[in-house]
Amino acid sequence: MTHAIRIHKNGGPEVFSWEDIQVGDPGPGEVRIQQTAVGLNYIDVYFRTGLYPTAEFPAILGQEAAGIVEAVGSGVTGLKEGDRVAYPMCPGAYAQARLIPADKLLKLPDTISDQTAAAMMLKGLTAHYLLYRTYLVKAGDPILVYAAAGGVGQILTQWAKQLGAVVIGCVGSADKGELAKAAGADHIINYSEENIAERARELTGGEGVAAAYDSIGKATFEASLDALRPFGVLASYGNATGPVDPFSPGILAPKGSLYVTRPTLATHISTRALLEEGAERLFDVVSRGDVTIHVNQTYALKEVAQAHQDLEARKTTGSTVLLP
Repeated sequence: MTHAIRIHKNGGPEVFSWEDIQVGDPGPGEVRIQQTAVGLNYIDVYFRTGLYPTAEFPAILGQEAAGIVEAVGSGVTGLKEGDRVAYPMCPGAYAQARLIPADKLLKLPDTISDQTAAAMMLKGLTAHYLLYRTYLVKAGDPILVYAAAGGVGQILTQWAKQLGAVVIGCVGSADKGELAKAAGADHIINYSEENIAERARELTGGEGVAAAYDSIGKATFEASLDALRPFGVLASYGNATGPVDPFSPGILAPKGSLYVTRPTLATHISTRALLEEGAERLFDVVSRGDVTIHVNQTYALKEVAQAHQDLEARKTTGSTVLLP
């Protein structure tokens, strides 16, 4: 018998329940893992509240974790009992143990700890696709990074600096501005005190940024568009303030023939080749020390309700890990 956090309906953090579950033997192509660290992500909030629908109830939330292989099913190659592994974007992570398709798992190098892996898989692979696929950042490109003190934001900032970008970090407080600076941001915009678009243009000599990486959603969509230079790219990849309102594509022309995209990590790891490409780059920059994963909060898995409350209240910085 093992334990998991389950929900039986959508709602606030109070819907979480610590329950006994049965985890059987792995079937063909599956692996059973004992989880050692579970990542907390804002997408978990979306599933809890119902903004993103769960397939059925009761549901086990959570998208990423690290652990140790306990058993492998028939047909599984490349993994064996005792291997350290991690995964992104595979629902059901809020558990002490689980079954998971083997092709969703990545073997961890010795240079990356379990807690680091649990904190970086979803966030780090998100940063990868934003920098390498959504808009291919080049040396000298000015970019606008929202929630620059957050988990994705700090990884995105550090990695973008390695690529030679000029990073403008957007944050909600002076303290978070210091964290973004420590991650390498060249400039800080405190949106609680400054006009985002106006300040972004000031910092780029009136030109605007090449790309805006916006995880905030509804509240910042127009500011992001107005911060872009001609042919600029708005990557709206999160909904922290709610989904963006419907808009007419016609507004993009007079603002500079802009591009708007709503990417998701699910597409960018939808094949094994895509997953491995991103993971190889991520493991490399973290192992070299070019990107540091800041695990600034840990909670016992059974205390996930408090973790969600703190995340939604913007009390967290960097990455948060739940310990089973």
